[in-house]
Amino acid sequence: MVRRGLFLELPNASDAMSVFFTEMKSTFHSKGIHMFREFASTLLLIAMGFFLALSANAQQVMKELQPPANERILVQVHAKGDQIYTCKADGAQFGWMLEAPDAQLLDKSGKAFGKHFAGPSWEASDGSRVTGKAVANVPSPDSESIPWLLVSVVSHSGEGVLTPVTFVQRINTKGGKALASGCDAAHVGQESRVPYSADYVFFVPK
Repeated sequence: MVRRGLFLELPNASDAMSVFFTEMKSTFHSKGIHMFREFASTLLLIAMGFFLALSANAQQVMKELQPPANERILVQVHAKGDQIYTCKADGAQFGWMLEAPDAQLLDKSGKAFGKHFAGPSWEASDGSRVTGKAVANVPSPDSESIPWLLVSVVSHSGEGVLTPVTFVQRINTKGGKALASGCDAAHVGQESRVPYSADYVFFVPK
């Protein structure tokens, strides 16, 4: 703008726009590279976090619990119920001994899938059933919860979704550990039900 006497002469619209874009170009030229570097760094950090999360998820199940390489996941279900213990004596020692699980199985949408009971056995709603034997176990990351397991299936019955299953993982356990006290000579034979939840992953040959 130009001062003339006591008045100010404002530039016309085209001049104002020209000045504005000139300033913008100057600002981008001086700061654009720095802004781009900050933006790229932010994207890199987000990508690294994403891939680290994927890696952590892939390593969640310990290698000791992995089935043979020729196995693939058929289905994963969530269990909620109890671990049943009985107070027993072994000479002068007393302790809670596991009798059986008693849990309902739910699919990923929360619908009833079947049940889990003594054996250990899993039975789907269609009547197919597998019974297994634990071949590996590792402590749960949660010290107050029962171990994670790998179970090898030893018998089948019925026909249905569980018919081809050969291995079962028990992971993501919460609760279910035997009581630390309360079992003594006066309580031999007494039953204790401890609530628990877990995920069971069923495997079949590829």
